[in-house]
Amino acid sequence: MNAVHLGLALALASLGASAFAHGDESHPAKAHHYDATKAEERAFGREGNPKKVTRTIKVDMSDAFRFTPADVVIKRGETVKFVVSNSGKQLHEMVLGTPQELREHAELMKKFPDMEHADANMAHVKPGAKGEIVWQFTKTGEYQFACLIPGHFEAGMIGKVVVK
Repeated sequence: MNAVHLGLALALASLGASAFAHGDESHPAKAHHYDATKAEERAFGREGNPKKVTRTIKVDMSDAFRFTPADVVIKRGETVKFVVSNSGKQLHEMVLGTPQELREHAELMKKFPDMEHADANMAHVKPGAKGEIVWQFTKTGEYQFACLIPGHFEAGMIGKVVVK
């Protein structure tokens, strides 16, 4: 292996070990505090202000690799709080995004299964626990939510968000 390949391999290994540290069940979730100055506009909206939630939607994740409900309809501009429960015995997560973003992220998860999830559009939920996502849907369209833990996405753990 030449020096360039060795350097690239070491860089990727360190990237996988630090920037992509997913965190496991033994690590407590970090408290997240809303900061409007850091709410990045994305193709499907932006992090919502918890004080401006207009609707709460309860979503269950199960070991059958399904979300209940699997489809939600939201009004453009609405700020929604998803209360995500994990009724299974396995770790699950809910990640909001475009279909393309979720496919790409799922592929990364296969390569780096210990990837950390700390973005506002994600809830990483231990068995028997709950998590929350507060999101403002600023653009109309069809988006998705999925569990990107390796094998879960491929098993069909995907839901749909329609913003009208």
